[in-house]
Amino acid sequence: MASKSQFLRGSSTVRKITQLSNYDHDAESEKGNSGNLATYTVHLPPTPDNQPVKITMERSSSRRVEDQYASSSMFTGGFNQVTRAHLKDKVIESETSHPQMAGAKGSPCAVPGCDGRVMTDERGLEILPCDCDYKICADCYRDAVRTGGDICPGCLEPYKQPLTVTNQQAQPLSPSVGLSKMERRSSSMNSKSGALMKSQTNELDHNQWLYETKGSYGYGNAMWPKEPDNNSTSEWMPGDPKVFQEKQWKPLTRKLSISAAILSPYRLLIFVRMAVLAFFLKWRIENPNNDALWLWGMSVVCEIWFAFSWLLDILPKLCPINRFADLDVLKEKFETPNPSNPTGKSDLPGIDIFVSTADPEKEPVLVTANTILSILATDYPVEKLSCYVSDDGGALLTFEAMAEAASFANVWVPFCRKHDIEPRNPESYFNMKRDPYKNKVRSDFVRERRRIKREYDEFKVRVNSLSDSIRRRSDALNAREEIKAMTRWREDGNEEPLSLKLPKATWMADGTHWPGTWTTSAPEHSRGDHASIIQVMLKPPSEDPLTGTTAESNALDFTEVDIRLPMLVYVSREKRPGYDHNKKAGAMNALVRASAVMSNGAFILNLDCDHYIYNSQAVREGMCFMMDAGGENICYVQFPQRFEGIDPSDRYANHNTVFFDVNMRALDGLQGPVYVGTGCLFRRTALYGFDPPLMKERTSWFGRKKSSSTVASAPEVDSSENRSLYNDDEEMGVALIPKTFGNSSLLVDSIKMAEFQGRPLADNPAIKNGRPPGALTRPRDPLDASTVAEAVNVISCWYEDKTEWGQRIGWIYGSVTEDVVTGYRMHNRGWRSIYCVTKRDAFRGTAPINLTDRLHQVLRWATGSVEIFFSRNNALLSSSRMKFLQRIAYLNVGIYPFTSIFLIVYCFLPALSLITGQFIVQRLDVNFLVYLLAITLTLVFLAALEIKWSGINLEEWWRNEQFWLIGGTSAHLAAVLQGLLKVLAGIEISFTLTSKSAGDDEDDDFADLYIIKWSSLMIPPVTIMMVNLIGISVALIRTVYSENPDWSSLLGGVFFSFWVLAHLYPFAKGLMGRRGKTPTIVYVWSGLISISISLLWVAIDPPSGSGNQIGGSFQFP
Repeated sequence: MASKSQFLRGSSTVRKITQLSNYDHDAESEKGNSGNLATYTVHLPPTPDNQPVKITMERSSSRRVEDQYASSSMFTGGFNQVTRAHLKDKVIESETSHPQMAGAKGSPCAVPGCDGRVMTDERGLEILPCDCDYKICADCYRDAVRTGGDICPGCLEPYKQPLTVTNQQAQPLSPSVGLSKMERRSSSMNSKSGALMKSQTNELDHNQWLYETKGSYGYGNAMWPKEPDNNSTSEWMPGDPKVFQEKQWKPLTRKLSISAAILSPYRLLIFVRMAVLAFFLKWRIENPNNDALWLWGMSVVCEIWFAFSWLLDILPKLCPINRFADLDVLKEKFETPNPSNPTGKSDLPGIDIFVSTADPEKEPVLVTANTILSILATDYPVEKLSCYVSDDGGALLTFEAMAEAASFANVWVPFCRKHDIEPRNPESYFNMKRDPYKNKVRSDFVRERRRIKREYDEFKVRVNSLSDSIRRRSDALNAREEIKAMTRWREDGNEEPLSLKLPKATWMADGTHWPGTWTTSAPEHSRGDHASIIQVMLKPPSEDPLTGTTAESNALDFTEVDIRLPMLVYVSREKRPGYDHNKKAGAMNALVRASAVMSNGAFILNLDCDHYIYNSQAVREGMCFMMDAGGENICYVQFPQRFEGIDPSDRYANHNTVFFDVNMRALDGLQGPVYVGTGCLFRRTALYGFDPPLMKERTSWFGRKKSSSTVASAPEVDSSENRSLYNDDEEMGVALIPKTFGNSSLLVDSIKMAEFQGRPLADNPAIKNGRPPGALTRPRDPLDASTVAEAVNVISCWYEDKTEWGQRIGWIYGSVTEDVVTGYRMHNRGWRSIYCVTKRDAFRGTAPINLTDRLHQVLRWATGSVEIFFSRNNALLSSSRMKFLQRIAYLNVGIYPFTSIFLIVYCFLPALSLITGQFIVQRLDVNFLVYLLAITLTLVFLAALEIKWSGINLEEWWRNEQFWLIGGTSAHLAAVLQGLLKVLAGIEISFTLTSKSAGDDEDDDFADLYIIKWSSLMIPPVTIMMVNLIGISVALIRTVYSENPDWSSLLGGVFFSFWVLAHLYPFAKGLMGRRGKTPTIVYVWSGLISISISLLWVAIDPPSGSGNQIGGSFQFP
């Protein structure tokens, strides 16, 4: 490992861990190390050939030292910088009491000249390693062990407790020395388990390395199984195989098909409408309007495109399904005592939950804090859960708000567990409209709820005042520094005033500089220029449940409740000028690497900062699909997005129910739903770019079997190329790993363990690629400082250079809709995804209800789709592993914005028909009306059946149709233009965050709905409305004053204009602002302008035979 540490003997609050590149590391080794340098290495757990007979559940004092130091320090570092571990006495100004909370606890160290704190255990009690109760801090204890001959500084007697026993094996605290250069650089790559594989194209065969070699022991909480005997026929299932054969096997999930009485007519109507559209378009082409060929030509082209677009949308809907997850079976299999797991400890795999935020002004920290609290209180084994918060803005406000949330979780999480609270977002819970006391049977619930409500109100006050608190603190400390500088200047004998201007720093609660973004930007302290920061807010919990202490008279009684909290980590990746940080996708990839080093959960759940866990058991339901038979081929489980704070009428279709309840359910019957950016449970190895483990062989047209490529390739790689020959050159394999994943040996070590933990349970002989029951009951190793230092290394801005991160691994770069591209790449490699619709909403979030914000949101989505269409991620270039209808669905994702061009033209056609007196057909004959009626009726019946099998209502369907036209005539057209500019001219597109903050009017929950913020996106819809209104007025006046009025043409044109205006009604309503506040003069002038333009047109082009007379007696001047 390329890192070393230096203890600063004069200070107990700062520790250096210098990150060295490969070349610097080699040079350092040649020069030799001085005596006061000690290298940090990461403890490697027992390998499969050296398993302990019995696992010790107690951690030794030495491991508690490392654990406490790592969790009480802020780690910073970056490019060409020293990685430092700053021991923090406190991270917020308010008092914290939870033993897992960051910040030094305990009494002062008794060693003379040391200002450290005594070590504490899981309950916050002081750890005194010697029987004489001599108080000693972590650093002094380590020094006593390493350099003091294992002698207590107090009584001068040897420590009686073994200091280095972990898992019944002695491990030295000081690192081993004398490693060769290659061993130091790539410790994980020289494993005993076999050589790495290289394909004929000199590329690492990732699947061969991951699935087909013996796994080396990585990082996590799994035990590798013992090798089976040669005479054994079972798939290395431990114990007696008859135990599983005699026990009835129960599936974790079930597939519920849609009723044939609904689905069969639905499919039939799709084909009927396809036939009707084909005949209609044939008739339209064969019967042109010779009087207005330009009008006929435009309409036919638009209708052909609409038919094509409808086919792309409707074909993937042929196979909708529903799914059901059985939580009782999950508990029975993974958390119930059995012969393989006598204690009943949870055998579920670990989950790392990612929360991303970037701007505390647009994404209020109180919202983010509530999301974190809902995660910490979720119903999942505490020791298997970790939460990582990515602050891409590096703001101290976000950091301290997160620390406040961790502090409040001390009472909120046990309260939720004790009284089964839902939802576990305190803001949503205390604002519920229903009775909070319903179904609560405990006698102390009312008292404790009132206490928690007071605590939460105080918490909100502290969080909302953090901005002012940070500003006042920084102003005071900056003024102090200026006074100190002036004093030193004068003491040096300078009589002239000090001309040096000190930077306006942002200060932390412990009186040190904030290493991230300062309020007043400065070099290395701005949004695009700051160091990496990792702070473990809540250290990893103990292995066994920890109940609360005896309650006092007025305190909360948690004596029967597990008070442990999941690990909570603050992460702000390094940013430097000149580097492309790739926005959210880059931040998520940084979290993937940091979490792999620190906790290595086999699954990753990503949430936006405004999307909280509404159903505390949602994660368990998603895990049912991953752990069921065939779950090893599932790359992610996507949950539907549900929103709060939407106006009751859902004016702008913010709920998006047609997409989430119709399109996504239908895709679930194919290869799986698309990834929509949040509320998604990923398999970590799928994010690493590996293929699914069980790629089935396909049969060609001539009957020969074609084996799928085992190389996780990009779309342009020919999957039929023979890659079955491998070169077992280990040295070449070692050289290819950094090209793929980077040069972190800890990260590479973690990959195989993550894959092993993510396997389904091998409790049935039919499950070939499973893991033995009880394999994940082993406690995790404590978190040490060198591990966190390595996590700082992997989130540095330079780490991804010359690797495949963002190209094939992790979230994919190059598009503003990185979520869709990331999911597409996984499906293109043959993975499946699952759509998990829970009975109680899994997650809830916020959506912009303001018209302008909503249009800009749709603009970003549509622009990403245009980028996808013009990139190698176009579904036309997908591999043969993607199913045909799934390919159609992804093709529609890239094509739908182009419909806006034809839609805008078609919306102008009714007005042009009314103004010119012509129509898209020669005359309204019976054939045209019959076709029009058939097309309309089939659309209505299809909508009715969609509503029936999806569960949405008619109003939601109609709102979706309305906003389809609103977005199609505004944001989609702008997206096409911006996408073309980027592709043809290379002009990059810049987008701002969607604001999650509420309006200024606190008395109105929907104040944002009425705010009018003008945008150029509104010009096309406004023009369409005005032109259609003018066309109706002109046609009506012409017909009324015509000697031979043609009412049929008028009704036809007015019908189509009304169709356009009915769809644009929510847009027009949004332009009017709050009801009753639109000035009357607006209506007056609108009417006068419309009448004037209509009269002017009639005067310019009067009806035939009327000359310039209008109304007989009136003559236009």
